Amino acid sequence: MSNQQLLTASAAEIADLVTTGKVTAAEVVTAHLAHIDQVDGAVRAFLDVDAEGALRAARNVDSKRESGEKLGSLAGVPVALKDVVAQKGRPTTCGSRILENWHPPYDATVVTKLQDADAVIVGKTNMDEFAMGSSTENSAFGPTHNPWDLTRVPGGSSGGSAAAVASNEATVAIGSDTGGSVRQPAALTGIVGVKPTYGTVSRYGLVAFASSLDQIGPFARNVKDAALLHSVIAGHDPRDGTSAPDSKKDLIAAANNSDLRSVRFGVVREMRGEGFAPAVLDEFDRVQELLKSLGADVQDISLPHASYGTPAYYLIAPSEASSNLARFDAMRYGLRVSPNPDATVEEVMSATREAGFGSEVKRRIVIGTFALSTGYYDAFYAQAQKVRTLIARDYHDAFSAVDVIISPTSPTTAFKLGERVNDPLAMYAADLATLPVSLAGLPAMSLPIGLSQEDGLPIGMQLVAPAFKDELLYSAAAPVEAALEKQWGGPLITKRPPILSGSR
Repeated sequence: MSNQQLLTASAAEIADLVTTGKVTAAEVVTAHLAHIDQVDGAVRAFLDVDAEGALRAARNVDSKRESGEKLGSLAGVPVALKDVVAQKGRPTTCGSRILENWHPPYDATVVTKLQDADAVIVGKTNMDEFAMGSSTENSAFGPTHNPWDLTRVPGGSSGGSAAAVASNEATVAIGSDTGGSVRQPAALTGIVGVKPTYGTVSRYGLVAFASSLDQIGPFARNVKDAALLHSVIAGHDPRDGTSAPDSKKDLIAAANNSDLRSVRFGVVREMRGEGFAPAVLDEFDRVQELLKSLGADVQDISLPHASYGTPAYYLIAPSEASSNLARFDAMRYGLRVSPNPDATVEEVMSATREAGFGSEVKRRIVIGTFALSTGYYDAFYAQAQKVRTLIARDYHDAFSAVDVIISPTSPTTAFKLGERVNDPLAMYAADLATLPVSLAGLPAMSLPIGLSQEDGLPIGMQLVAPAFKDELLYSAAAPVEAALEKQWGGPLITKRPPILSGSR
């Protein structure tokens, strides 16, 4: 099998090839490492490539197969890991100078689950600092570029993971989604990204941004691979106090569904107006007609409080961030800056945070601290939590009439690097459609539905299911993906990126 075939093979195909001995895991990983060497100088998806560790893990998989041991469902599959997830002995920076030299002494639960499934972690990917951003431009180590157009952003905050999958540097990847940080970059890079129901994937070992919102999720080039990775990382974890009781779902079986005739789709009326690009809405409208042609019931629904999702999120998330990031005090781990030999603890802490945190992190800490302060808590934070409840009720009411709610994932295609970096409000608007879902704790997927007629860049559709009904995302998305691929003449991902054809 050629290196090019290994780079474009699905996770399911690679696992089958490795398990049956048709290729070795070492061959698969070697091909991907060579490809990373070739293209990542332009894409900049990775902050750390663990070539030695990846090859060692691949050889261990091959040894298990040779000795007759049963291999896991991700045998030999190259996985990229967002650099907000702890991996023992490997740099875990969260895209921040304050953790630049931190090497965790333990593995996150998702890392253990990946290793148990015989996946091969090839490296840690770039991200907006502490997952705060929608473009991966807030990384202390420079931006990641979109493989479809290197002058544009890949989305964020999990832009490195999305770009790694979109550029074939990894077969699948792990991201984290707080307000849309898996779904939005998936949409902008033309791949599948999923935010599982809050609490169904362990957050143990995920460096916290906003604890009531953070959720680890999968990136893949197709729905079935997303289901495969999701099924590996999901499950109850006693080490995570927010972990939900284990309720096993057959996500892989759901991803094999081919019938939409019994599915009721709700189109969000409020997610069509100001801020949504006409080219995005054109593709979204086209897909609605496709759904109807497949026998689905498509109807308009209202989420009356969805428009308040952005202001509510940008009070709740920064408030939790101001608490979570207080641990970076220069006393226990991470960066320490002393302004003078006789500096007090407070002076060291202040100097360290000034040097270690970027401007967006500082902005959100200040906003959050203000919202939680005496005299303002009831006026801001408490009101935002009430709005959160109203948004959750809107979704609950809507699901009494429909099975899956759909909207564009991102209001625009990928914007130019630098275009919004000095305009926080414009940057925050990139998550208009994803923020309400996160506030409600619901599962959601971004599915690529086409390319913009204006700029040729990918457009994604967001599918939202009721809490703990993650399987509905896959059973609804799989037939749509199959129908779209029939129209495209193959997966959207193959229509692709100049970076993969040698044009940069």
